[in-house]
Amino acid sequence: MIGGLIVGLTRVLVGGQGLWFDCAPTDRQAIYFANHSSHLDTILIWATMPPELRRRVRPVAAADYWGKGRIQRHIALKVLNAVLIDRTTRSSNPLAPLEAALHAGDSLILFPEGTRGNGELPGSFKPGLYHLARAFPEVDLVPVYLDNLRRALPKGSHLPVPLNCVARFGCATRLGDGEAKASFLDRTRAAVVSLA
Repeated sequence: MIGGLIVGLTRVLVGGQGLWFDCAPTDRQAIYFANHSSHLDTILIWATMPPELRRRVRPVAAADYWGKGRIQRHIALKVLNAVLIDRTTRSSNPLAPLEAALHAGDSLILFPEGTRGNGELPGSFKPGLYHLARAFPEVDLVPVYLDNLRRALPKGSHLPVPLNCVARFGCATRLGDGEAKASFLDRTRAAVVSLA
């Protein structure tokens, strides 16, 4: 019920429209990777997916934000089924919770920049997406560009401005045989930029 309410509010407040370019949603396991500019990014991607995909996709979210209050933690864990990442401690394998979710057959929503950016286009990608692509070569990598969210809920704002926000989904890709980390990260960032 709360999930349906979040989907409805997302559509009313920020348009919440999902567009698929040159492809269609599939039930294949995937990592959806997107630019990151707002606390609404996760919710917009999740809300614009078909219901059958939403049941299997798990957003990756910062525990220091999504785990700090009772309401945020409930939405993150019980509604969105998020994988919470602790960004404050150093772990021998910070990707372990994401790997566990992928081993369980779940899909992920990931923001490879690692933090929210201020620009219209994403900044450079951190290497986590590359390491996951190398460890799970059978998982599709789906680029997503989020349009207008940095204006609908800018940093420091608590209430969204009613603007039409769109999640543009591109065609799936994978890590190429022998593809170097730097070229892979440049190519996947370019895939998001091409949807802008």
